[in-house]
Amino acid sequence: MILACIAFAGLWVLIRLLAASLHPFAIVVWRNALGLLWLLPMLLATPGLLRRERLRGHAARATSGIIATFATFYAVATAPLAEVLAINYSAPLFATLGAMLFLGERVRRVRGLALAAGFLGMLLVLQPGTQPMTPGLWAAVVSALATAFSLVAIKQLTGFEDPRAVAAWSFILTTPVSILVALPFWSWPGPGEWPLLLALGACAAAGQIALSNAFAAADASAVMPYDFVRFLLITLAGILLFGERYGPLTLLGGAIILSATIVLALRERQLARSRTAASPDT
Repeated sequence: MILACIAFAGLWVLIRLLAASLHPFAIVVWRNALGLLWLLPMLLATPGLLRRERLRGHAARATSGIIATFATFYAVATAPLAEVLAINYSAPLFATLGAMLFLGERVRRVRGLALAAGFLGMLLVLQPGTQPMTPGLWAAVVSALATAFSLVAIKQLTGFEDPRAVAAWSFILTTPVSILVALPFWSWPGPGEWPLLLALGACAAAGQIALSNAFAAADASAVMPYDFVRFLLITLAGILLFGERYGPLTLLGGAIILSATIVLALRERQLARSRTAASPDT
């Protein structure tokens, strides 16, 4: 999970640097294509890794993933990094809220308080009425919603599939779609941008594999606390590399949102263990 945090922080920095000359949607294409290129040696060295038994699940994960990727890249390119990240942290909150609304899961006290705290943190970040909701911030909200579905799909798939296959299918299925979406915004990169694009693909591939392995190896409650590493790295990058300035409410809101997601993950693990202990068939 720490490796995933480092990779994704590097990815966001590279997006911001490349967005000075390339449209964010075009950068998504190179992220997918070059990320797949980095994974190609692994795929060739592991025959039979890609199986089609759960292709429908991979397609569902790829659908939410491509929406999240386009929205995230646009948000990172156009909005303050720490604000985008804080909003992105609300994805597990949206996932839990969706389970309560559409799957009939109960609203328990701890879960309700964590959700309330998380959405309070989002209000602190967005500060409605005091700052405009720019297209970049709206894109961050869309990204959080799509990421919520993607996280659920990753966790379901890694229960049956090799984490490397989960990462590889996400690149294979999203690359053709991203090309079609990016065509109206297309421009070819210049010579100085190719090293950044290659690094972008490497960060994307490493981050996806590391994240899939993290969810395969441990409960979300065990790995989510380490996402504070990403918050620290991206906030520092915004300040030191791009001259961004964040108010205390933005940083406090981001910390509250991430803390709420950790509390939710810990509570879900506790409930899962209680159900297992109560089942005579387990």
